[in-house]
Amino acid sequence: MTGADRPHRRPPLERAAATGMLAIALEEARRGLAEGGIPIGAALFGRDGQLLGRGHNRRVQDDDPSLHAETAAFRDAGRRRDYADCVMVTTLSPCWYCSGLVRQFRIGGLVIGEARNFTGGHDWLAENGTEVLLLDDADCAALLRGYIAGHPEVWFEDIGL
Repeated sequence: MTGADRPHRRPPLERAAATGMLAIALEEARRGLAEGGIPIGAALFGRDGQLLGRGHNRRVQDDDPSLHAETAAFRDAGRRRDYADCVMVTTLSPCWYCSGLVRQFRIGGLVIGEARNFTGGHDWLAENGTEVLLLDDADCAALLRGYIAGHPEVWFEDIGL
């Protein structure tokens, strides 16, 4: 097997670095809540920790059902040729729509703040080669849990129920 034939090797996601990245996504989630929206935030990073883009769910604010946190962060990052060395960081397990975005563009890593309030497609992503790190962050879980309790109709619309 030649070097060109070998699978791309990248360093594994480290919990400490991932926690620092999650802080940016959590800021975005809080920003979304302050705007009257659903408190889910995301950020796209390079493996080296460079912030490429950030965003939050803006479905309510912009009356746009496609503007989830992950899509906002992805759009904010701008166009790239390759996403294999990128890490999508999100406060909540990504829904199927956002999981599809990660898979479509072959984003190499996924850091998830929590999957208590909702479990999306992160197991499917892991089965298909995305490195997944679930942090089970209490702040992420509490922020969304409080929102769901106060706005169940908006929440169930957001997740397609």
